[in-house]
Amino acid sequence: MALLHQATIVPTKAELVSGWLPDQPWFDGTVAVARPVGAYRFDDPAGEVGIESHLFDVAGELVHVPLTYRAQELPGAQEWLVGTMEHSVLGTRWVYDAVGDPVYRAELARVIHEGDTQVRMVLQTPDGTVEREPTVLVRGSGEAGEGRVAVVRRPGSEQRTGAVLTGTWSGQDEPLVLAYLDTRLADRDGRLGS
Repeated sequence: MALLHQATIVPTKAELVSGWLPDQPWFDGTVAVARPVGAYRFDDPAGEVGIESHLFDVAGELVHVPLTYRAQELPGAQEWLVGTMEHSVLGTRWVYDAVGDPVYRAELARVIHEGDTQVRMVLQTPDGTVEREPTVLVRGSGEAGEGRVAVVRRPGSEQRTGAVLTGTWSGQDEPLVLAYLDTRLADRDGRLGS
């Protein structure tokens, strides 16, 4: 279960991603603004790292951006740093492209192998907790398999079977592949994404 806080975040996640996208080797478009379409969360078993994957509409194109949020810098991961943001409850958060974060890679592989789904999201308010409806529903295939995680950056561009994570959201009723385990993936961190 992901515990969310009513908070002000500066810059917003969309603003942070909008500034980061143009420098990514897998992104060949231009960004005026990344408009949120939906998101889903996984849990860090240790409870330290926030794991949230976003779908953004960028100039009419759907882009999948998994992020991790940390209270401190991740040593040796400067190349994966998207930026920092100020969270009015949690303080400074270091935001990483999740494919470079070992906590994300391990949890994504687990979800795929076990046929698991996104976690429940509970919003902490002054009046108590309220469950938040998910905007993206995901499910692992439950397939056993080895390989490195690969993120599909442009959902709909990969037609795969086997050890995959698929998702649906408003306006997308047919599950699309969002990530997979690839035994042929040469890059150690799943940097290769479609």
